[in-house]
Amino acid sequence: MAIRGHSQRFASEAAFEAGSGRFRQVRSGHSGTKSGTSFRSERRRTFACVPPKVPSVSGHVFLREGARGAVWYAKWRDATGQHQKALGAVWPGRGPPPAGFFRAPRPNGDPPPDVGAELAAILTDARRGALDAVRTGVTFADAAEDWLLHGERERDWKRSTLVDYRSAVRAHLLPAFGSMPVERVTTRAIEAWRSHWLIEHRAPRQAGKLVALLHAIFERARRTYGLSENPAAQVERLKVRYDPSAYDFYSPEEIWALVRAAATDEDGAIYLVAAFAGLRRGELLALWWRDVDFERRSIRVQRNYSHGRVVTPKSGKGRAVPMAPEVGQTLARLSQRSTFNGSEDLVFPGEAGEHLDGSALRRRFKTAVKRAGLRELRFHDLRHTFGSLAIDRASIVQVQAWMGHAAVSTTMRYLHHKSHLDEAELLGQAFQAAPADRGDGLDRKGARSMLTPAVTAEFDYDA
Repeated sequence: MAIRGHSQRFASEAAFEAGSGRFRQVRSGHSGTKSGTSFRSERRRTFACVPPKVPSVSGHVFLREGARGAVWYAKWRDATGQHQKALGAVWPGRGPPPAGFFRAPRPNGDPPPDVGAELAAILTDARRGALDAVRTGVTFADAAEDWLLHGERERDWKRSTLVDYRSAVRAHLLPAFGSMPVERVTTRAIEAWRSHWLIEHRAPRQAGKLVALLHAIFERARRTYGLSENPAAQVERLKVRYDPSAYDFYSPEEIWALVRAAATDEDGAIYLVAAFAGLRRGELLALWWRDVDFERRSIRVQRNYSHGRVVTPKSGKGRAVPMAPEVGQTLARLSQRSTFNGSEDLVFPGEAGEHLDGSALRRRFKTAVKRAGLRELRFHDLRHTFGSLAIDRASIVQVQAWMGHAAVSTTMRYLHHKSHLDEAELLGQAFQAAPADRGDGLDRKGARSMLTPAVTAEFDYDA
């Protein structure tokens, strides 16, 4: 008891080299010399795509007996997969069935005309959607560029955000999907690319971020170019486990060793303020003397220097950070220099009073780490030093405000490093017995009389 419909192949599915879903490896840039072999090899992995084999749109109807009688169902397959829908119950009476009901099967078992017409309408809609998808005429590279321009011009992305996104798209996504029409990138294609990417890079968290970028690009294409679906929406998420015990940071003693190994007093002050006040590198480079309040012993973080521009901090809002005595003393000495000590001057300027080069500062930091004999950490880990040490004395809400975290969940990463000595003592006090209890927790006058002789002997410490 079924009626089936077929269509020309409109929907699309990404195919790889020889239809096997494999990657093609291109090797280029080889050179050699007679005096000594010197080969330079660059390996670039690309997604080889052949013209898509578009699956057909087909379906059928069937009856299913339920508690309230027989119900007609439609089942069909299109570019997005297999679907099933309840059409309506069989009308048991005579005459035209009311809305929501359909006629009973014909004597030979075939569906009645009204059920066949309903299936035909469903298949027509499915074919039209597939046809619209094929006719977008937009490549992934076009869609990615449109998304980046939309973020820059209409969503006011920060310069650093735009640079990071553009770099990720250019380095990882365009080599894989750049020339493919957006409608030919499927969920299976994305998952196959991600599996290969993980083998090469072994970075599950970054892979998740790249899939998130794909999702944003295709969502924009869906709204702008009429893409029928977002293929990244159905990609199975990776399970990324965060291990807070693996979070590394310097101790106060190591920070002072780093300060002593700094190339200049200014660099040493930068490392100290980063570690003991939690400022980001760009926030340090944009700090003015008027932001340092020695009277109230606080630092106002109002700006961030990133990619040659002064912008707002990462959270988009300013904040005030308490100035520890060590930080205050170091900045006070620095303010005694003969130049660049006005309220509108930078606390950490270049030779001519300009903003420092962040990349050069990072390189000097690495040199100081080696000179101090410390294990190699990132400059940003100085900020994590502040969070990990501050959480031991302050509440999580205070640390969140000082570090400028938009969500408290970001601050919670530091809880693993919080000391539990005070809590242990507090809990020990809760378990201390009152003098009258004599350590057994029993009311000697009342509860003792309720015990059997055997139990009483067990708790009788005076025996």
